[in-house]
Amino acid sequence: MPVEYIPRTRELYSDFTPYRWVVNEDTPPLTPLKKPIAKCSVALISSGGVMYRDQPRFHREDASYRRIPKDARREDLNVWHFGYPTADAQRDPNCVFPLERMRELEADRTIGALCDPALSFMGGIYSARKVRDELAPRIVDELQAAHADAFYLVPA
Repeated sequence: MPVEYIPRTRELYSDFTPYRWVVNEDTPPLTPLKKPIAKCSVALISSGGVMYRDQPRFHREDASYRRIPKDARREDLNVWHFGYPTADAQRDPNCVFPLERMRELEADRTIGALCDPALSFMGGIYSARKVRDELAPRIVDELQAAHADAFYLVPA
């Protein structure tokens, strides 16, 4: 079932000043890979609000993320997100957090390695400033620490 994002966002934030959609004018240039994807370390990142075991739920305006071990089992994952209906993602987290598919790509050597841990945050944060100044720099630090050559971002 498709989600009508603009009406849903207006509904969720009806008590706030009307949302001003972000216009990104300083987009960085595409950076081509320096080696084949089959030799790259690839990180999985999702804005689907996925959590591992007893990690805390996300909350409104949450600029945090969750570190999820790449060997996490489906039954150890939970989904908490207020921006989309999560029933399907709860039944099969791979629809917003394709961890099992990424492990398959690693196993069949389509990618060189899957970074550990994978990362998930809750998309739909009201403040673009929080994303730019808080969330994104911390995720970049995680990617650098994991020596990721590329990342696969799955928006929810």
